[in-house]
This record gives sequence, structure tokens and C-alpha cells, in this order.
Amino acid sequence: METNDFVIRRAVGADAVAVAEVWLRSFGAALPDVRRAHTDDQVRSWFREVVVPGQETWVATADGAVAGLMVLDGDDLDQLYVDPDMQGRGVGGRLVEVAKRRRPDGLALWTFQVNAPARRFYERHGFVAAESTDGHRNEEREPDVRYRWRPAA
Repeated sequence: METNDFVIRRAVGADAVAVAEVWLRSFGAALPDVRRAHTDDQVRSWFREVVVPGQETWVATADGAVAGLMVLDGDDLDQLYVDPDMQGRGVGGRLVEVAKRRRPDGLALWTFQVNAPARRFYERHGFVAAESTDGHRNEEREPDVRYRWRPAA
């Protein structure tokens, strides 16, 4: 059931705690068997001190609460997480639309190979798998897939 009852905007410092909590809940729900490289407190600190103040961070809010987040780093869609309670409502798709508008020449991202729902989501939104690795380059040491999106010619 898609809804448009949310607002997409740039994150501000006051969003950092809620952004980290959405990331933690979403990662835990989607990837319960993937070893996390950082503690919850380290993740919270990273969002508060590095990501929100220093990177192009976007949030989707519903009734003032953060429902999803996205980080753009160059042409990388670096983080895209939707609160488990808000999944299936179009939040992720709207965030991807913003990313495509912000990076009209193309985007790339990594996702874990075991995250089949994320892979289906990205493929539905026009991303194509371009590379697979054994995970040696990520902190979790989890096999991953590089996806790319290029606009239609």
C-alpha cells in the first residue's frame, strides 16, 4: 500500500539520533545473520558526528518521525534504509527518485548478496548488477553486489 503521507527533505543535526535508530532497526530486520562491524553506539556516533553533518543525507518523515534515510556520496547511493514498519509504502522508491534527480548522470551502490529483497527493489528501480565480490572490501566481510543505474539515452 503506497502512500504519499511523508515528506522528503535534507537531514539536519536534530535528525541524527532518529536516523541512526532507523538504520539499526532496518539493518537488524533485513540482515539478522550478517555480522555487524560496529556496535550500536558506534553507529549512533557515526551518524551524529560524521554522516548527518558531513554528507548529503536525506530523510523521509511521516508525522514528523524519520521513516527512511538515504546518503549520497558522489555518485554512490551509500545508505538507503527504511524503517521496517514503513516498508512497502513507497518510502524507498521516493528516496531513489530523489537520488536519480540529484545524480542525473547515474548512480552506483553496494548491497549484500544475501539481501534478496533489496536486490529486487534496486532492480525494479532500474539498477543493474555490475560486479560481485566475496566481501573482502567491506567491513562485514560479507559477499556483496555492485549495482549501477544509468539514465535512458
